[in-house]
Amino acid sequence: MSEYILRTKDLSKKYKDDFAIHNINVSIKKGEIYGFIGQNGAGKSTMLRLVTGLAFPTSGTIELFGNDNPNALTDAQKRMGAIIENPALFLNMSAYENLEVQRLQKGIPGKACIEKTLELVGLTGTGKKKAKNFSLGMKQRLGLAMTLLSDPEFIILDEPTNGLDPMGIVELRELIKKLNREKGLTVFISSHILSELHQLATSFGIIHKGKLLEELSSKELDEKCRQHLRIKVDNSAKGATVLENQLSTTDFEVMPDGTIKLYDYLDDVRTVSRALTSDGLVIEHLSQNGDSLENYFSKLVGGAEHD
Repeated sequence: MSEYILRTKDLSKKYKDDFAIHNINVSIKKGEIYGFIGQNGAGKSTMLRLVTGLAFPTSGTIELFGNDNPNALTDAQKRMGAIIENPALFLNMSAYENLEVQRLQKGIPGKACIEKTLELVGLTGTGKKKAKNFSLGMKQRLGLAMTLLSDPEFIILDEPTNGLDPMGIVELRELIKKLNREKGLTVFISSHILSELHQLATSFGIIHKGKLLEELSSKELDEKCRQHLRIKVDNSAKGATVLENQLSTTDFEVMPDGTIKLYDYLDDVRTVSRALTSDGLVIEHLSQNGDSLENYFSKLVGGAEHD
């Protein structure tokens, strides 16, 4: 059994003369929350529509649950759920009635799954209240419930927090984390706000103008954005010893190229410099590095603009 839920190879979709996405290679492992980040119009929705079978690629391949055969893909798509754009709700029906329609459409036996799913998304107390009277956050949770009713292994969510107030965003975020943690659900979620996905995703793909610029784990993203002093001395091993013994800190890393990343003493560069030179070390480089998430994303996208 493949460790990957989804893999694409050189996936492209062309409309007339323009590519909406071009040569996209995405890899999502089982159990991940994969954040797909990009500006509006970057190609996120096109990518998600291709994976769900709502559109067909111009070229390239999609592999789901280890299968890339077109016939097997159709069966594999039955093991997933998706909300692309807005949830398709029956506004004059209650939450229970919406799920009953969904159950019948999908041929799911028995009604026990309805109450179970409503409880899962926190909508058990809505009774006969019609969906048109739900808050936007409740509508999103109902849409998610409809997606979860068939007990999928993999769900795709396209900009699910659009229009939600801060409390609604927190509630949805915690619900997705709970589903991932307790049910082992793999999630592919898109957004144009990196800071929002940063609190949720375990890995990221950054897309710009239809091209995938980077894939990285949340740990790698934190590493790139975490503020630190970048130190280069003529003897990195001795430099590490000085930091430990004279500055009483172990909050640093010695990189493969000998550079030291010090996450301590960010506001006291002079003390660091003094400690290193007093022990006879030659400082070749000393600067403060690291970025906010927004700056990191802007620099990445800005660099792509000039390629």
